[in-house]
Amino acid sequence: MSIQCEVTIKQTTGAPMSVFERWLTLWVALCILAGIGLGQFFPAPFQLLGALEVAQVNLPVGLLIWVMIIPMLIKIDFGALHQVRDHWKGIGVTLFVNWAVKPFSMALLAWLFIRGLFADWLPAEQLDSYVAGLILLAAAPCTAMVFVWSRLTGGDPYFTLTQVALNDAIMIVAFAPIVALLLGLSAIMVPWDTLLTSVVLYILIPVGIAQFWRHFLLKQGEARFDATLATLGHASIVALLLTLVLLFAFQGEQILAQPLIIVLLAVPILIQVFFNSSLAYWLNRAVGEKHSIACPSALIGASNFFELAVAAAISLFGFQSGAALATVVGVLIEVPVMLLVVRVVNRSKGWYERGQS
Repeated sequence: MSIQCEVTIKQTTGAPMSVFERWLTLWVALCILAGIGLGQFFPAPFQLLGALEVAQVNLPVGLLIWVMIIPMLIKIDFGALHQVRDHWKGIGVTLFVNWAVKPFSMALLAWLFIRGLFADWLPAEQLDSYVAGLILLAAAPCTAMVFVWSRLTGGDPYFTLTQVALNDAIMIVAFAPIVALLLGLSAIMVPWDTLLTSVVLYILIPVGIAQFWRHFLLKQGEARFDATLATLGHASIVALLLTLVLLFAFQGEQILAQPLIIVLLAVPILIQVFFNSSLAYWLNRAVGEKHSIACPSALIGASNFFELAVAAAISLFGFQSGAALATVVGVLIEVPVMLLVVRVVNRSKGWYERGQS
């Protein structure tokens, strides 16, 4: 185990769940209200911000997304990838759920609910955009918050670190093809150059900056690493909240006209979270993995890298798109739903271990 892995494990397992993490749903709800109110009463400044684009990339949002994502990616130690062999069954289950099940099951649920059951209650011109947003939300597995969920279930920190590092490495090459495939199957055409630009801007460049910064900080010592991450964490929180305010300032008219939209978009997200977490949990039990492996595996399989999803939705479809709104609904329900999954896997530990005796 390298010193870099040890520092990451200490950083991600030692701290309690922060006030922001615990009350994320409340902050998002307040941002919804603030964004809608500001957009209605002060539309001109937000229209000006929306117009600040270069090559279809909104500059204020691009900067905010980098501030959001980079601190999370600094925690990732790609040096942990050699540990894949230690829990290859759990790794295999998580990879199967993350990349072979979750994006496709979400696409199926989006078609069923958005284009089918709920179509009459949603604006017809945004149906394809909502489907696209849900696909984007499911196409990238969680990177940062999963450390919190794993800690709350007593999950194996080394497995969690290894799985997150592996998912990030896969995401660099798999995110764009999976999104393009599922959008194409949904008859939603997105130019490849726009999609690849999003991958470069919101995956490749942030990963490169984060890993360079990580190595630099670790050379300065563990105390410097921890202090810098704490400071960057606050900046990341502010960036997320400001991005949500901007989004809802542009989405206000649509939400006020049809407030049921958020509830309807939440339905397929909730179903896919419960389905994928249950599948990963059961498969780990079936292959004989320990409960401390099954818990983070189930949680990684259920949660999403919503920061990337929001960034890609804005880049591909714009601030005012249904895709952007759909990804933000994922942020809104992330914490309460994942805490429920945490509670279920903790309370079912006896059942899980009886199946391995």
